[in-house]
Amino acid sequence: MRTNTSRVRKARQRTVELLLSNHHRECTTCNRNLNCELQNVADDLAIRDIEPTGEVRRYEIHENNPAIKRDYNKCIHCRRCESICSKMQECHVYSAQNRGFETVIAPSFMRDLGEVACIMCGQCVIACPVGSLTDKENMSPVWKVLEDPRSHVVVQTAPSIQVTLGEEFGLPVGTVVTGKMVTALRRLGFDQVFATDFAADLTIMEEAYEFMERLEEGKLPFLTSCCPGWIKFCEHFYPQFIPNLSTCKSPMSMFGSLTRYYHGKKRDIPPENLISVAIMPCTAKKYEAARPEHSDGTRPHIDYVLTTRELAMMIRQAGLDFVKLPDSDYDAALGEYTGAGTIFGATGGVMEAALRTAYWAMSSGSKKMENSPDEQVREQTVEFREIRGQSGLKISSVRLGDREIKVAVAHGTGNARQILDAIIAGEKVDYVEIMACPGGCVGGGGQPILGGRDHRKISLDYRHNRSDALYNIDYSKKMRNSHENATVKKLYDTYLGHPGSEKAREILHTHYKARNLWR
Repeated sequence: MRTNTSRVRKARQRTVELLLSNHHRECTTCNRNLNCELQNVADDLAIRDIEPTGEVRRYEIHENNPAIKRDYNKCIHCRRCESICSKMQECHVYSAQNRGFETVIAPSFMRDLGEVACIMCGQCVIACPVGSLTDKENMSPVWKVLEDPRSHVVVQTAPSIQVTLGEEFGLPVGTVVTGKMVTALRRLGFDQVFATDFAADLTIMEEAYEFMERLEEGKLPFLTSCCPGWIKFCEHFYPQFIPNLSTCKSPMSMFGSLTRYYHGKKRDIPPENLISVAIMPCTAKKYEAARPEHSDGTRPHIDYVLTTRELAMMIRQAGLDFVKLPDSDYDAALGEYTGAGTIFGATGGVMEAALRTAYWAMSSGSKKMENSPDEQVREQTVEFREIRGQSGLKISSVRLGDREIKVAVAHGTGNARQILDAIIAGEKVDYVEIMACPGGCVGGGGQPILGGRDHRKISLDYRHNRSDALYNIDYSKKMRNSHENATVKKLYDTYLGHPGSEKAREILHTHYKARNLWR
Protein backbone atom coordinates (compact mmCIF):
# COMPACT_ATOMS: atom_id res chain seq x y z
CA MET A 1 0.00 0.00 0.00
CA ARG A 2 1.39 3.37 -1.02
CA THR A 3 0.45 6.53 0.84
CA ASN A 4 2.67 8.99 -1.00
CA THR A 5 1.78 9.03 -4.69
CA SER A 6 0.68 11.89 -6.90
CA ARG A 7 -2.87 10.53 -6.80
CA VAL A 8 -2.92 10.43 -2.98
CA ARG A 9 -1.38 13.89 -2.68
CA LYS A 10 -3.90 15.28 -5.14
CA ALA A 11 -6.79 13.72 -3.20
CA ARG A 12 -5.56 15.28 0.01
CA GLN A 13 -5.14 18.65 -1.65
CA ARG A 14 -8.60 18.55 -3.21
CA THR A 15 -10.26 17.73 0.12
CA VAL A 16 -8.65 20.73 1.77
CA GLU A 17 -9.33 22.93 -1.29
CA LEU A 18 -13.03 22.11 -0.96
CA LEU A 19 -12.94 23.23 2.66
CA LEU A 20 -11.13 26.42 1.72
CA SER A 21 -13.50 27.16 -1.17
CA ASN A 22 -16.32 27.75 1.31
CA HIS A 23 -14.17 29.33 4.03
CA HIS A 24 -13.77 33.06 4.53
CA ARG A 25 -10.04 33.35 4.04
CA GLU A 26 -9.37 36.46 6.12
CA CYS A 27 -6.18 34.97 7.46
CA THR A 28 -4.23 38.18 7.96
CA THR A 29 -6.92 39.70 10.18
CA CYS A 30 -8.13 36.51 11.86
CA ASN A 31 -7.10 36.15 15.49
CA ARG A 32 -6.07 32.56 14.76
CA ASN A 33 -3.57 33.64 12.10
CA LEU A 34 -0.32 31.61 12.47
CA ASN A 35 -2.08 29.42 15.03
CA CYS A 36 -4.70 27.86 12.77
CA GLU A 37 -4.84 24.13 12.09
CA LEU A 38 -6.49 24.61 8.68
CA GLN A 39 -3.81 27.08 7.71
CA ASN A 40 -1.12 24.63 8.78
CA VAL A 41 -2.66 21.75 6.83
CA ALA A 42 -2.97 23.90 3.70
CA ASP A 43 0.67 24.89 4.02
CA ASP A 44 1.79 21.30 4.65
CA LEU A 45 0.02 20.20 1.46
CA ALA A 46 1.54 23.08 -0.52
CA ILE A 47 -1.84 24.42 -1.62
CA ARG A 48 -1.15 27.52 -3.70
CA ASP A 49 -4.39 27.74 -5.66
CA ILE A 50 -8.01 26.81 -4.99
CA GLU A 51 -9.58 25.30 -8.10
CA PRO A 52 -13.13 24.57 -6.87
CA THR A 53 -15.43 27.58 -7.17
CA GLY A 54 -19.10 28.01 -6.54
CA GLU A 55 -21.61 29.34 -4.07
CA VAL A 56 -20.19 30.55 -0.76
CA ARG A 57 -22.29 30.72 2.41
CA ARG A 58 -22.87 34.04 4.15
CA TYR A 59 -24.00 34.21 7.76
CA GLU A 60 -24.30 36.95 10.32
CA ILE A 61 -21.77 36.90 13.12
CA HIS A 62 -23.37 35.93 16.44
CA GLU A 63 -22.02 37.80 19.47
CA ASN A 64 -25.06 38.80 21.51
CA ASN A 65 -23.44 37.70 24.75
CA PRO A 66 -20.52 38.98 26.86
CA ALA A 67 -18.08 36.16 26.25
CA ILE A 68 -18.01 34.23 22.93
CA LYS A 69 -18.16 35.27 19.29
CA ARG A 70 -19.40 32.79 16.67
CA ASP A 71 -18.51 33.28 12.98
CA TYR A 72 -20.26 30.57 10.97
CA ASN A 73 -18.54 31.75 7.80
CA LYS A 74 -15.28 30.18 9.04
CA CYS A 75 -16.76 26.91 10.33
CA ILE A 76 -15.36 23.77 8.63
CA HIS A 77 -17.94 21.38 10.15
CA CYS A 78 -15.35 19.41 12.11
CA ARG A 79 -17.91 19.24 14.95
CA ARG A 80 -15.28 19.48 17.66
CA CYS A 81 -17.38 22.14 19.44
CA GLU A 82 -20.36 19.79 19.42
CA SER A 83 -18.23 16.90 20.65
CA ILE A 84 -16.60 18.69 23.59
CA CYS A 85 -19.84 20.40 24.61
CA SER A 86 -21.83 17.15 24.51
CA LYS A 87 -19.32 14.50 25.56
CA MET A 88 -17.07 16.33 28.02
CA GLN A 89 -19.16 19.23 29.31
CA GLU A 90 -22.55 17.54 28.72
CA CYS A 91 -24.32 20.83 28.03
CA HIS A 92 -25.44 19.78 24.52
CA VAL A 93 -25.54 23.31 23.14
CA TYR A 94 -24.36 22.49 19.60
CA SER A 95 -25.82 20.18 16.97
CA ALA A 96 -26.13 20.03 13.17
CA GLN A 97 -28.80 22.42 11.88
CA ASN A 98 -30.31 22.23 8.37
CA ARG A 99 -29.13 19.76 5.72
CA GLY A 100 -26.68 19.45 2.84
CA PHE A 101 -24.83 22.59 1.79
CA GLU A 102 -26.87 24.61 4.31
CA THR A 103 -25.67 22.56 7.28
CA VAL A 104 -24.25 24.53 10.20
CA ILE A 105 -23.10 23.40 13.65
CA ALA A 106 -25.04 25.68 15.96
CA PRO A 107 -27.45 25.93 18.89
CA SER A 108 -31.05 25.00 18.12
CA PHE A 109 -32.81 27.37 15.74
CA MET A 110 -29.52 29.24 15.20
CA ARG A 111 -29.88 31.03 18.52
CA ASP A 112 -27.01 33.04 19.94
CA LEU A 113 -25.03 31.41 22.74
CA GLY A 114 -26.50 33.99 25.11
CA GLU A 115 -29.98 32.64 24.38
CA VAL A 116 -29.38 28.99 25.27
CA ALA A 117 -28.02 26.99 28.21
CA CYS A 118 -24.41 27.76 27.28
CA ILE A 119 -22.21 28.09 30.39
CA MET A 120 -19.67 30.30 28.57
CA CYS A 121 -16.78 28.03 29.61
CA GLY A 122 -15.03 28.50 26.26
CA GLN A 123 -14.01 24.88 25.79
CA CYS A 124 -15.51 25.09 22.31
CA VAL A 125 -13.19 28.03 21.63
CA ILE A 126 -10.18 25.97 22.71
CA ALA A 127 -11.33 23.01 20.59
CA CYS A 128 -12.10 25.00 17.41
CA PRO A 129 -9.28 24.47 14.88
CA VAL A 130 -9.98 27.75 13.08
CA GLY A 131 -11.35 31.20 13.94
CA SER A 132 -15.01 30.26 13.92
CA LEU A 133 -15.26 30.44 17.71
CA THR A 134 -13.34 33.15 19.56
CA ASP A 135 -13.64 35.13 22.76
CA LYS A 136 -15.10 38.63 22.55
CA GLU A 137 -12.10 40.91 22.74
CA ASN A 138 -11.83 43.93 25.04
CA MET A 139 -8.38 45.11 24.02
CA SER A 140 -9.47 48.31 22.27
CA PRO A 141 -11.41 49.82 25.21
CA VAL A 142 -8.58 48.85 27.59
CA TRP A 143 -6.02 50.62 25.38
CA LYS A 144 -8.33 53.64 25.39
CA VAL A 145 -8.48 53.92 29.19
CA LEU A 146 -4.74 53.27 29.51
CA GLU A 147 -4.10 56.30 27.29
CA ASP A 148 -6.57 58.51 29.17
CA PRO A 149 -4.59 60.67 31.66
CA ARG A 150 -7.66 61.02 33.90
CA SER A 151 -7.98 57.26 34.42
CA HIS A 152 -6.36 55.34 37.26
CA VAL A 153 -6.29 51.79 35.89
CA VAL A 154 -5.73 48.88 38.26
CA VAL A 155 -5.29 45.33 37.02
CA GLN A 156 -5.52 41.96 38.74
CA THR A 157 -4.07 38.72 37.39
CA ALA A 158 -5.56 35.30 38.13
CA PRO A 159 -3.26 32.68 39.71
CA SER A 160 -2.99 30.48 36.62
CA ILE A 161 -1.92 33.27 34.23
CA GLN A 162 1.62 33.25 35.64
CA VAL A 163 2.17 29.65 34.44
CA THR A 164 0.47 29.90 31.02
CA LEU A 165 1.31 33.33 29.58
CA GLY A 166 4.85 32.28 28.68
CA GLU A 167 3.50 29.72 26.20
CA GLU A 168 2.34 32.58 23.98
CA PHE A 169 5.99 33.63 23.63
CA GLY A 170 7.56 30.24 22.93
CA LEU A 171 8.43 29.23 26.50
CA PRO A 172 7.84 25.62 27.62
CA VAL A 173 4.44 24.70 29.05
CA GLY A 174 4.36 25.43 32.77
CA THR A 175 7.09 28.06 32.79
CA VAL A 176 6.56 30.51 35.68
CA VAL A 177 6.66 34.10 34.36
CA THR A 178 5.18 36.04 37.29
CA GLY A 179 7.83 38.76 37.40
CA LYS A 180 7.94 39.30 33.64
CA MET A 181 4.15 39.49 33.50
CA VAL A 182 4.05 42.20 36.18
CA THR A 183 6.74 44.18 34.35
CA ALA A 184 4.85 43.86 31.07
CA LEU A 185 1.62 45.14 32.64
CA ARG A 186 3.37 48.19 34.05
CA ARG A 187 4.97 48.95 30.68
CA LEU A 188 1.57 48.67 29.03
CA GLY A 189 0.48 51.55 31.27
CA PHE A 190 -1.43 50.03 34.18
CA ASP A 191 -1.12 52.22 37.27
CA GLN A 192 -1.23 49.39 39.79
CA VAL A 193 -0.74 45.65 39.34
CA PHE A 194 -2.28 43.27 41.87
CA ALA A 195 -2.53 39.51 42.28
CA THR A 196 -5.99 37.94 42.32
CA ASP A 197 -4.25 35.38 44.57
CA PHE A 198 -4.73 37.92 47.39
CA ALA A 199 -8.50 37.82 46.88
CA ALA A 200 -8.24 34.02 46.68
CA ASP A 201 -6.84 34.07 50.22
CA LEU A 202 -9.74 36.30 51.23
CA THR A 203 -12.18 33.91 49.54
CA ILE A 204 -10.73 31.04 51.53
CA MET A 205 -11.22 32.89 54.81
CA GLU A 206 -14.88 33.47 53.97
CA GLU A 207 -15.49 30.04 52.42
CA ALA A 208 -13.71 28.02 55.12
CA TYR A 209 -15.73 29.69 57.87
CA GLU A 210 -18.93 29.39 55.84
CA PHE A 211 -18.25 25.66 55.40
CA MET A 212 -17.68 25.21 59.13
CA GLU A 213 -20.98 26.99 59.86
CA ARG A 214 -22.91 24.79 57.46
CA LEU A 215 -21.15 21.71 58.82
CA GLU A 216 -22.38 22.55 62.30
CA GLU A 217 -25.89 23.28 61.00
CA GLY A 218 -25.96 20.13 58.85
CA LYS A 219 -26.72 22.11 55.67
CA LEU A 220 -24.76 19.84 53.35
CA PRO A 221 -23.38 19.21 50.80
CA PHE A 222 -21.45 22.46 50.60
CA LEU A 223 -20.57 23.40 47.00
CA THR A 224 -17.81 25.81 45.94
CA SER A 225 -18.71 28.94 43.97
CA CYS A 226 -15.48 30.29 42.45
CA CYS A 227 -16.12 29.12 38.88
CA PRO A 228 -18.70 31.15 36.90
CA GLY A 229 -19.10 28.39 34.30
CA TRP A 230 -20.02 25.92 37.03
CA ILE A 231 -22.39 28.42 38.65
CA LYS A 232 -24.25 28.93 35.37
CA PHE A 233 -24.31 25.16 34.82
CA CYS A 234 -25.89 24.71 38.25
CA GLU A 235 -28.43 27.46 37.61
CA HIS A 236 -29.49 25.85 34.31
CA PHE A 237 -29.30 22.12 34.98
CA TYR A 238 -29.33 21.59 38.78
CA PRO A 239 -31.19 24.55 40.33
CA GLN A 240 -32.14 22.39 43.33
CA PHE A 241 -28.51 22.71 44.48
CA ILE A 242 -28.49 26.53 44.50
CA PRO A 243 -29.11 26.62 48.31
CA ASN A 244 -26.02 24.42 48.73
CA LEU A 245 -23.71 26.80 46.85
CA SER A 246 -21.28 28.91 48.82
CA THR A 247 -22.44 32.52 48.74
CA CYS A 248 -18.83 33.71 48.43
CA LYS A 249 -18.06 35.66 45.30
CA SER A 250 -15.20 34.46 43.15
CA PRO A 251 -11.76 35.96 43.88
CA MET A 252 -12.07 38.15 40.77
CA SER A 253 -15.38 39.60 41.91
CA MET A 254 -14.21 40.02 45.49
CA PHE A 255 -11.23 41.96 44.19
CA GLY A 256 -13.52 44.07 42.03
CA SER A 257 -15.68 44.94 45.03
CA LEU A 258 -12.65 45.79 47.17
CA THR A 259 -11.26 47.98 44.40
CA ARG A 260 -14.50 49.97 44.29
CA TYR A 261 -15.45 50.16 47.97
CA TYR A 262 -12.11 49.98 49.78
CA HIS A 263 -9.00 50.65 47.71
CA GLY A 264 -10.39 53.55 45.67
CA LYS A 265 -11.74 55.36 48.72
CA LYS A 266 -8.57 54.73 50.71
CA ARG A 267 -6.50 56.39 47.98
CA ASP A 268 -9.05 59.15 47.31
CA ILE A 269 -9.45 58.16 43.66
CA PRO A 270 -12.64 59.62 42.15
CA PRO A 271 -14.96 56.68 41.39
CA GLU A 272 -15.45 57.79 37.78
CA ASN A 273 -11.68 57.72 37.21
CA LEU A 274 -11.05 54.31 38.77
CA ILE A 275 -10.95 51.59 36.12
CA SER A 276 -10.76 47.94 37.15
CA VAL A 277 -9.34 45.37 34.71
CA ALA A 278 -8.98 41.61 35.26
CA ILE A 279 -6.68 39.21 33.40
CA MET A 280 -8.42 35.85 33.52
CA PRO A 281 -7.95 32.33 32.12
CA CYS A 282 -11.61 32.05 31.33
CA THR A 283 -14.19 33.35 28.86
CA ALA A 284 -16.89 32.78 31.51
CA LYS A 285 -15.25 35.51 33.59
CA LYS A 286 -16.40 38.01 30.95
CA TYR A 287 -19.92 36.73 31.54
CA GLU A 288 -19.46 36.86 35.32
CA ALA A 289 -18.31 40.49 35.23
CA ALA A 290 -21.47 41.37 33.28
CA ARG A 291 -23.85 39.76 35.78
CA PRO A 292 -25.99 42.42 37.49
CA GLU A 293 -25.17 40.92 40.90
CA HIS A 294 -21.60 42.16 40.44
CA SER A 295 -22.37 45.84 39.99
CA ASP A 296 -23.51 48.83 42.00
CA GLY A 297 -26.59 49.17 39.80
CA THR A 298 -24.99 51.65 37.44
CA ARG A 299 -21.56 50.21 36.74
CA PRO A 300 -19.93 46.76 37.03
CA HIS A 301 -17.28 46.22 39.69
CA ILE A 302 -14.97 44.89 36.97
CA ASP A 303 -14.92 47.19 33.94
CA TYR A 304 -13.05 44.91 31.54
CA VAL A 305 -11.95 41.27 31.50
CA LEU A 306 -9.07 40.18 29.28
CA THR A 307 -8.10 36.57 28.66
CA THR A 308 -4.53 35.27 28.71
CA ARG A 309 -4.57 35.39 24.91
CA GLU A 310 -5.68 39.02 24.84
CA LEU A 311 -2.93 40.05 27.25
CA ALA A 312 -0.37 38.31 25.03
CA MET A 313 -1.72 40.19 22.01
CA MET A 314 -1.44 43.52 23.83
CA ILE A 315 2.15 42.74 24.79
CA ARG A 316 2.95 42.01 21.14
CA GLN A 317 1.11 45.15 20.02
CA ALA A 318 3.30 47.19 22.35
CA GLY A 319 6.45 45.68 20.84
CA LEU A 320 7.69 44.25 24.14
CA ASP A 321 10.23 41.42 24.04
CA PHE A 322 8.50 39.44 26.76
CA VAL A 323 11.17 36.79 27.27
CA LYS A 324 13.84 39.43 27.94
CA LEU A 325 11.80 41.53 30.38
CA PRO A 326 13.19 41.86 33.91
CA ASP A 327 11.19 40.59 36.87
CA SER A 328 9.28 42.90 39.18
CA ASP A 329 6.87 42.47 42.10
CA TYR A 330 3.17 43.12 42.50
CA ASP A 331 2.11 46.33 44.21
CA ALA A 332 2.10 45.79 47.95
CA ALA A 333 -1.29 47.29 48.85
CA LEU A 334 -3.29 44.24 47.76
CA GLY A 335 -0.51 42.13 46.33
CA GLU A 336 0.54 39.84 49.19
CA TYR A 337 -0.63 36.26 48.78
CA THR A 338 0.06 32.75 50.03
CA GLY A 339 0.61 29.43 48.33
CA ALA A 340 -2.99 28.54 49.12
CA GLY A 341 -4.17 31.43 46.95
CA THR A 342 -1.98 30.29 44.08
CA ILE A 343 -3.27 26.70 43.84
CA PHE A 344 -6.77 28.02 43.10
CA GLY A 345 -5.79 27.69 39.43
CA ALA A 346 -5.60 23.87 39.55
CA THR A 347 -8.40 21.38 40.04
CA GLY A 348 -8.64 20.51 43.72
CA GLY A 349 -6.78 23.67 44.70
CA VAL A 350 -9.77 25.60 46.03
CA MET A 351 -10.79 22.74 48.29
CA GLU A 352 -7.26 22.08 49.50
CA ALA A 353 -6.75 25.75 50.32
CA ALA A 354 -10.06 25.85 52.24
CA LEU A 355 -9.31 22.59 54.05
CA ARG A 356 -5.91 23.90 55.18
CA THR A 357 -7.60 26.84 56.91
CA ALA A 358 -10.55 24.78 58.17
CA TYR A 359 -8.10 22.24 59.61
CA TRP A 360 -6.20 25.02 61.37
CA ALA A 361 -9.39 26.56 62.75
CA MET A 362 -10.91 23.26 63.90
CA SER A 363 -7.71 21.67 65.17
CA SER A 364 -5.62 24.49 66.62
CA GLY A 365 -8.04 27.41 66.50
CA SER A 366 -6.45 30.53 67.91
CA LYS A 367 -3.17 28.77 68.75
CA LYS A 368 -0.36 30.99 67.44
CA MET A 369 2.83 29.77 65.82
CA GLU A 370 5.84 30.46 67.98
CA ASN A 371 9.30 31.04 66.57
CA SER A 372 8.23 30.85 62.96
CA PRO A 373 11.28 30.30 60.79
CA ASP A 374 10.54 29.15 57.25
CA GLU A 375 10.85 25.49 58.18
CA GLN A 376 8.29 25.75 60.98
CA VAL A 377 5.80 27.48 58.68
CA ARG A 378 6.17 24.56 56.28
CA GLU A 379 5.53 22.10 59.13
CA GLN A 380 2.31 23.92 60.01
CA THR A 381 0.93 23.37 56.50
CA VAL A 382 -1.22 20.26 56.19
CA GLU A 383 -1.43 19.10 52.59
CA PHE A 384 -4.34 17.18 51.11
CA ARG A 385 -2.66 15.38 48.23
CA GLU A 386 -5.49 12.89 47.82
CA ILE A 387 -7.63 15.54 46.09
CA ARG A 388 -4.94 16.61 43.63
CA GLY A 389 -4.42 15.27 40.12
CA GLN A 390 -6.19 15.20 36.79
CA SER A 391 -8.73 12.43 37.41
CA GLY A 392 -12.10 13.80 36.35
CA LEU A 393 -13.78 12.93 39.65
CA LYS A 394 -12.03 12.29 42.96
CA ILE A 395 -13.84 11.24 46.13
CA SER A 396 -12.01 10.95 49.43
CA SER A 397 -12.29 11.41 53.18
CA VAL A 398 -10.29 13.84 55.29
CA ARG A 399 -10.18 14.45 59.03
CA LEU A 400 -10.86 17.94 60.41
CA GLY A 401 -10.51 18.00 64.18
CA ASP A 402 -12.57 15.08 65.43
CA ARG A 403 -14.74 14.90 62.30
CA GLU A 404 -14.39 12.70 59.24
CA ILE A 405 -15.38 14.75 56.18
CA LYS A 406 -16.26 13.19 52.84
CA VAL A 407 -15.11 15.39 49.97
CA ALA A 408 -15.37 15.28 46.18
CA VAL A 409 -13.54 17.17 43.45
CA ALA A 410 -14.85 17.31 39.86
CA HIS A 411 -13.55 19.21 36.86
CA GLY A 412 -15.41 19.37 33.57
CA THR A 413 -19.17 19.70 33.98
CA GLY A 414 -19.70 16.19 32.62
CA ASN A 415 -17.95 14.93 35.74
CA ALA A 416 -19.96 17.40 37.82
CA ARG A 417 -23.11 15.64 36.60
CA GLN A 418 -21.77 12.35 37.95
CA ILE A 419 -21.29 13.57 41.51
CA LEU A 420 -24.50 15.65 41.56
CA ASP A 421 -26.55 12.70 40.26
CA ALA A 422 -24.90 10.48 42.87
CA ILE A 423 -25.89 12.92 45.64
CA ILE A 424 -29.45 13.02 44.32
CA ALA A 425 -29.44 9.21 44.42
CA GLY A 426 -28.49 9.27 48.09
CA GLU A 427 -24.69 9.36 48.32
CA LYS A 428 -23.53 11.40 51.30
CA VAL A 429 -20.86 14.01 50.50
CA ASP A 430 -20.02 16.94 52.75
CA TYR A 431 -17.92 19.22 50.57
CA VAL A 432 -17.72 19.40 46.76
CA GLU A 433 -15.42 21.45 44.55
CA ILE A 434 -16.47 21.83 40.92
CA MET A 435 -14.60 23.56 38.12
CA ALA A 436 -16.23 23.82 34.70
CA CYS A 437 -13.03 23.45 32.69
CA PRO A 438 -10.96 20.25 32.49
CA GLY A 439 -7.96 20.69 34.77
CA GLY A 440 -9.49 23.75 36.42
CA CYS A 441 -8.38 27.27 35.48
CA VAL A 442 -5.15 25.99 33.90
CA GLY A 443 -7.39 24.51 31.20
CA GLY A 444 -9.68 27.54 30.94
CA GLY A 445 -11.30 28.73 27.74
CA GLY A 446 -9.16 31.89 27.70
CA GLN A 447 -5.80 30.15 27.94
CA PRO A 448 -3.27 29.78 25.07
CA ILE A 449 -4.60 27.63 22.23
CA LEU A 450 -2.23 24.87 21.19
CA GLY A 451 -2.94 25.06 17.48
CA GLY A 452 0.62 24.88 16.15
CA ARG A 453 2.16 21.99 14.28
CA ASP A 454 3.45 20.41 17.49
CA HIS A 455 0.14 20.68 19.38
CA ARG A 456 -0.45 16.93 19.42
CA LYS A 457 2.83 16.34 21.26
CA ILE A 458 2.16 19.14 23.76
CA SER A 459 -1.53 18.57 24.40
CA LEU A 460 -1.12 15.18 26.07
CA ASP A 461 0.03 16.58 29.39
CA TYR A 462 -0.11 20.36 29.23
CA ARG A 463 -2.68 20.68 32.02
CA HIS A 464 -0.52 18.50 34.28
CA ASN A 465 2.52 20.69 33.63
CA ARG A 466 0.62 23.90 34.33
CA SER A 467 -0.84 22.51 37.56
CA ASP A 468 2.54 21.20 38.71
CA ALA A 469 3.98 24.69 38.23
CA LEU A 470 1.31 26.18 40.53
CA TYR A 471 2.01 23.61 43.24
CA ASN A 472 5.74 24.35 42.91
CA ILE A 473 4.97 28.03 43.56
CA ASP A 474 2.88 27.00 46.55
CA TYR A 475 5.71 24.96 48.02
CA SER A 476 8.22 27.77 47.51
CA LYS A 477 6.14 30.32 49.43
CA LYS A 478 6.95 31.15 53.05
CA MET A 479 3.24 31.42 53.75
CA ARG A 480 1.15 28.55 52.43
CA ASN A 481 -2.09 29.05 54.35
CA SER A 482 -4.60 31.81 53.67
CA HIS A 483 -5.04 32.61 57.37
CA GLU A 484 -1.34 33.56 57.53
CA ASN A 485 -1.74 36.43 55.04
CA ALA A 486 -0.91 39.57 57.04
CA THR A 487 -2.63 41.88 54.53
CA VAL A 488 -5.83 39.85 54.75
CA LYS A 489 -5.64 40.00 58.56
CA LYS A 490 -5.19 43.77 58.40
CA LEU A 491 -8.16 44.09 56.04
CA TYR A 492 -10.36 42.28 58.56
CA ASP A 493 -8.99 44.31 61.48
CA THR A 494 -9.49 47.69 59.82
CA TYR A 495 -12.45 47.22 57.50
CA LEU A 496 -14.30 43.90 57.34
CA GLY A 497 -14.34 42.89 61.00
CA HIS A 498 -14.26 39.09 60.79
CA PRO A 499 -15.11 36.33 58.28
CA GLY A 500 -18.85 36.28 57.70
CA SER A 501 -19.41 39.70 59.27
CA GLU A 502 -22.22 41.95 58.06
CA LYS A 503 -19.70 44.06 56.13
CA ALA A 504 -18.08 40.99 54.59
CA ARG A 505 -21.46 39.60 53.50
CA GLU A 506 -22.40 42.93 51.96
CA ILE A 507 -19.22 43.21 49.86
CA LEU A 508 -17.85 39.69 49.43
CA HIS A 509 -20.95 37.52 49.05
CA THR A 510 -23.60 37.20 46.35
CA HIS A 511 -26.68 35.21 45.30
CA TYR A 512 -27.79 33.08 42.36
CA LYS A 513 -30.98 32.34 40.46
CA ALA A 514 -32.52 29.39 38.66
CA ARG A 515 -32.49 29.59 34.85
CA ASN A 516 -34.41 27.66 32.24
CA LEU A 517 -32.75 25.47 29.61
CA TRP A 518 -33.11 27.82 26.68
CA ARG A 519 -31.78 31.07 28.17
